[in-house]
Amino acid sequence: MMALLPWGVSKTKRTVHESVGGPSTFEDLALPLLPALYNVASWLSRNATDAEDLVQETFLKALRGFDSFEPGSNFKAWIFRILRNTYLTSRTGLRAQRTVSLDEQLEEQRDFGPAIYPEAAIDRSTPEINLILSADRAALHDAMEKLPAPLLEVILMCDVEEMKYKEIASVLDLPIGTVMSRIARARAALRKSLEAVTALNRESRA
Repeated sequence: MMALLPWGVSKTKRTVHESVGGPSTFEDLALPLLPALYNVASWLSRNATDAEDLVQETFLKALRGFDSFEPGSNFKAWIFRILRNTYLTSRTGLRAQRTVSLDEQLEEQRDFGPAIYPEAAIDRSTPEINLILSADRAALHDAMEKLPAPLLEVILMCDVEEMKYKEIASVLDLPIGTVMSRIARARAALRKSLEAVTALNRESRA
């Protein structure tokens, strides 16, 4: 994975002073996130080479813009937003993008409104999550590949990378209520796909 790093990053000593814990270099903040960035990039691009290029370009952009990063703010959300924006402006991203209809956006706003949801509201022990955790890896992979991009990215950030609602909302530039709605719909879609696979397997064994 170290080969993914752009030239010069390993020697860079750009420093930001965090509000707690003293100064941190770009490497201190970015390198621990490399596996997570590559994982999300792989799912978004659906191609290993494109994912490597996407992560490398993200690191380069983040490094160049590191002086603009606000000390004490959320670096993870900041660099993931760079990753997503880089993907959306790539040829692969433009080709694969699937927009959410206006009707869906209005429904999400009506369901959740402008209220602020506490992070404690994140439920990581729902029937959908339990089914996902117990699912066969291949079946889960196939089910995730069927998700439209807006649902795939929220499920990756929430249930795979365990990001907070506030972080996801920042990355996607969406209201928290919309993020919650998409997570719920993504989990429901995965559950439906996995239950269908389970039913087929039972019939084949009968």
